[in-house]
Amino acid sequence: MNPESLIHLNGHLVRREQASISLEDAGFQHAVGLFETMTARHGKVFQLQRHLDRLADSAAQLRMALTTDRQTLTHAIDETLEANGLTHARVRLTVTPGSVSLLRSGDASARPEPTVCVVATPPVEYAPEYFDKGVMAIVGPAMANPFDPHAGHKTLAYWSRLSVLRQAASVGAAEAIILQVSNHLASGCVSNLFLVKNNELFTPIARGEETRGGLPAPVLPGVTRSTAIELAKDASIPAHKQMLSINDLLEADEVFLTNASWQLLPVTKIENKTIAGGQVGPITRRLRTAMLALIDEQTRK
Repeated sequence: MNPESLIHLNGHLVRREQASISLEDAGFQHAVGLFETMTARHGKVFQLQRHLDRLADSAAQLRMALTTDRQTLTHAIDETLEANGLTHARVRLTVTPGSVSLLRSGDASARPEPTVCVVATPPVEYAPEYFDKGVMAIVGPAMANPFDPHAGHKTLAYWSRLSVLRQAASVGAAEAIILQVSNHLASGCVSNLFLVKNNELFTPIARGEETRGGLPAPVLPGVTRSTAIELAKDASIPAHKQMLSINDLLEADEVFLTNASWQLLPVTKIENKTIAGGQVGPITRRLRTAMLALIDEQTRK
């Protein structure tokens, strides 16, 4: 990353090498905070309002005061892209409660100022064969807990996921699929999971999609995930949100992963198990093509 690039920190554009936060910041001290990773094309963030909706919803549910309004956040993102001359970019928005010790009592009426940071960088360049031939994923541990109130939110506490992702990289895998503590499928470490079976789409239930009286879902409601589901419906491909097992994964006709960086990534191997004969399936190709076209269309407006 270029140290001369500009980031947006607490209302001001500053050079990356000059940016600083307090040692007392709750994000640094306790990993308290939320973030959104987004993709920009043609100088405009794709599905920005959905990302901000999710951020606001998580802040409300987790009782983290989000005092910065949507218009200010949008302006900060736009200004960061423009200041760095980026039309195509990876954009990360991070919000913490600011300089506050969660272990120290004090004046409850004295609200600290939140830390709000926007960083825009050139998009990650993935090798073309990732999408032409698909990637390998491993099966990680059962670590997604429906009784954890922070599960299904994009918090800063990513250590456990990143350690599993490092394990995947050590054996040449692009992602690790983690399980719920019930051994049902949850997601990738940094992505949402989809299966195709008999020309129908299946994905684990995400937070906010639970049936009445059911357990909370410890799965992030991904913005790219919701786009993939909408594109499937537009293409008359039935899409189901339900509890899924390892057998469902290994017996799938196609598997793919979604996130804002790679959009839709085909998986053609789960450890030693080949999926779809090692070929990227037709529905995966169709949805990826449709998603890239939608991103281009919506960001050109």
